[in-house]
Amino acid sequence: MSEVDPKDELVTHLPALRAFALSLTRNRATADDMMQDAVLKAWSNMDKFQPGTNMRAWLFTILRNNYYSSRRKLNREVADVDNAFSDTLAVKPDHDGRLQMMDFKNAFAQLADEHREALILVGASGFSYEDAAEMCGVATGTMKSRVNRARAKLTEILQLEDDEAMELTDTATMAVVGSPNLPS
Repeated sequence: MSEVDPKDELVTHLPALRAFALSLTRNRATADDMMQDAVLKAWSNMDKFQPGTNMRAWLFTILRNNYYSSRRKLNREVADVDNAFSDTLAVKPDHDGRLQMMDFKNAFAQLADEHREALILVGASGFSYEDAAEMCGVATGTMKSRVNRARAKLTEILQLEDDEAMELTDTATMAVVGSPNLPS
């Protein structure tokens, strides 16, 4: 006597499996989805089925476990029926950062040499005004003035408002474009 292939036997239990899914979910579309998930899981785990045992019970157990797992997951999710929460979510396009960086590079290139140097030393490299002034052979007040003028010029070129910041993630660049009103 040859045994029936478990994959062939699985097909014979589909109507009963669908009826069981429908009785759990009370929704045809959800029942069909649940049944499909259970059959897929059973098919891919057929090697774990022990021939000679009850295939229908095994399939029903898979479906039932999937159903209760999905219910537990639903209980952890927050309902957003009127999209009040999801409408507030936004993701900036990836290209925004690259475009802003290109704008910054173009604006930075327009600065006078001593202003670029001051911003690189004080803003990007983190040197104090005193150390930067000493490196450039100028007074500390001159270095502060250069940094302030350079930041003001960048703000003007980039057409930023006083309280507006560029959304860059590079800390060195952020330090360079820091507020012209704040000392570094």
